[in-house]
Amino acid sequence: MSDATPATSATTTSATTQDVPAFGWSGYAERVNGRFAMVGFAAVLLIEALSGDTFLRWAGLIP
Repeated sequence: MSDATPATSATTTSATTQDVPAFGWSGYAERVNGRFAMVGFAAVLLIEALSGDTFLRWAGLIP
């Protein structure tokens, strides 16, 4: 008799890729880091466009 239930592995993959999330220099970590960097860069550009000033002046880091 054959068992109809599929075998499950001990490691699960990401919802969007087949990569297994891991710590350190992995493709998954680099992809997530790159996405957060793009969001941050877009936020800085949006702040500069809406305020009409540089981000450093807007944040009060330079007078």
